[in-house]
Amino acid sequence: MSPWEAREVLGAVRVSAACAWSAVFRREGEELASTIGSGDADGIETDGIEIGGIEQPSVDTALVGADDRALAKAFAEYARDLLAQDTVQSTLEEITALAVSEIEGCEHAGVSLVERKKHISTHAATSPLVHQVDEIQYSTGEGPCLQAIWVREVFSIDSFEEETRWPRFTARAFPLGVQSMCSFQLFTHDDILGGLNLYSSKPRAFGVEAYEIGQILAAHAAVALANAQTQYNLKRAVRTRQRIGEATGILIERYRITDRQAFSLLAKASQNLNVKLSALADELVETGSFPDGG
Repeated sequence: MSPWEAREVLGAVRVSAACAWSAVFRREGEELASTIGSGDADGIETDGIEIGGIEQPSVDTALVGADDRALAKAFAEYARDLLAQDTVQSTLEEITALAVSEIEGCEHAGVSLVERKKHISTHAATSPLVHQVDEIQYSTGEGPCLQAIWVREVFSIDSFEEETRWPRFTARAFPLGVQSMCSFQLFTHDDILGGLNLYSSKPRAFGVEAYEIGQILAAHAAVALANAQTQYNLKRAVRTRQRIGEATGILIERYRITDRQAFSLLAKASQNLNVKLSALADELVETGSFPDGG
């Protein structure tokens, strides 16, 4: 099933499936698919979520019908498609595109990533408005996105005009035309990755369906994003190692020295010039010149 076919299924089934399977889809990879296929998820009860200060009732998956299982399987297929993306950027773009197309009330979406454990930046925004609103959150240090990332899974604003929790943020964002917002934490068992943010020009745009579908999408998105980041880091590490090997090979041939001596020479130049070893190796391989200080 392609992502587009999965989306067609999503539009045809009931929202109760989103409630019933929100806990089930916290499981990762093939374990998730086998749970759905075997029917072992029957009888699992999910926790309710808090919307507007009111806890929504939990749902017993034993009540879920065939159409609801179709929705669950559609999300499983989409999870595999997300995992198949070959770059971090393409993964993020798929996540925000799906949010806009499948979450009722969502007009704009973006992902706020946590970088170097504390810096947060916006990626894969579906419109310039996302960057504008997010920058206000970052500069004021308040808003649902930051709360969702650092405090708990879901925060929302039903009406920017009536919101009182984040006065500096809402005062500056409201004139931009945003009326409601919902943010979901993106996390794995090992790390907090960031937040998925949804925006609308209408007040109270996000209902129970949007919250539940958003939670499921955020769970899938976190797993896919973590996988994409891991693959990127591995590829970068392999490339760096290869580049350093090429650079030491040049030094071995040029100065008639051993491999260990060549690496020491490269490392010493990196330290003296306060330049990363990988950057110095790139320069040597690309230009053939060895900077002064080596």
